[in-house]
Amino acid sequence: MRVSLPAKLNTGFAWVLLVLLIAPALVAIPVSLTPKTFLSFPTDELSLQYYRELFSSPEWLSSFAQSTVIGAVSTLLATTIGTLCAIGLWRVSSPAGEVVRSVLLLPLVVPPIIAAMAFSRLFVPLGLIDSYTGLILAHTVLSAPLVLITVSASLAGFDARLEQASRNLGASNWVTLRRVIVPGIRPGILAGAVFAFISSWDEIVVTLFLSKFSVYTLPRRMWNGIRENTDPTVAAAAVVLMAITLLAFAIWALAARRTRPAA
Repeated sequence: MRVSLPAKLNTGFAWVLLVLLIAPALVAIPVSLTPKTFLSFPTDELSLQYYRELFSSPEWLSSFAQSTVIGAVSTLLATTIGTLCAIGLWRVSSPAGEVVRSVLLLPLVVPPIIAAMAFSRLFVPLGLIDSYTGLILAHTVLSAPLVLITVSASLAGFDARLEQASRNLGASNWVTLRRVIVPGIRPGILAGAVFAFISSWDEIVVTLFLSKFSVYTLPRRMWNGIRENTDPTVAAAAVVLMAITLLAFAIWALAARRTRPAA
C-alpha cells in the first residue's frame, strides 16, 4: 500500500515534534556522566561517580524509598477510587453524572500552587503536615482523575450487553464487577495505575508545601540539590527517574498486550 505525501509529512512532523519534546530531557544523560563537581557537559572523560554516590548515599536512598512507598500506596488508592467512580458514572449515564464527572476532574484543572495551599490549609488542623498519610492523601486526590479518564475511555468501548447477560444469569453485582467488567477494562485500569504512579513519583509543588523534615521525597531532594549547590547527583537521579518511567510504560504495554483479546 502506497503512502501518500500528506501522510508522510504528518508522520515526519510527528517525529520532529516528539524529538523536540524528548531532547531537553535527554540532556541529563551526558550531564550525569561529568567528572566535575558542578552541572556541566563532560569534555575529556566520563565518570559514573555520581551514580555511585546516588546509590550509596543514605539520604538519596531514603528519598527513593519514601517516594516509592508514597507512590505505591497512593496509586493503589487512586486506582481503586478512580475505577469505581468511572464504573459508577458509566452506569448512571445522565446529565447529573456528567456534572459529577466534571467535579471529580477539577484536580487536573486547578493550578498546583492553589492545590498545595488548599491541602496545607486543610491538613494543618488535622496534624497531617510532614507525614506519610498527608502526602498519600494529597497524591491520591491529584492522581485519581487520571485513572477516571483512562477507565472511562475503556468503558466507552465496553459492550454493556456482557453485564446484562451476567446479571440475567444470576450473578451478583460484585461477581459481575469482578469477572466481567474489570477484565474487560483491564488495559484502562493498568494505564491509569501507571499514570497515577508517575504523577505521584514526580510531584513537587504539593510536596514542598506538605513535607518539612520527616518526609523527604526524591523530587524534593532533587529540588534542594539544584537550589543549593547544583549537585550533579541530581542529573543522575533524573536519569534514573526517566528509566523508571520508561519501565513503568513498558510494563503497562506488555500487560495490556497480554490482556488484549485475540482477533
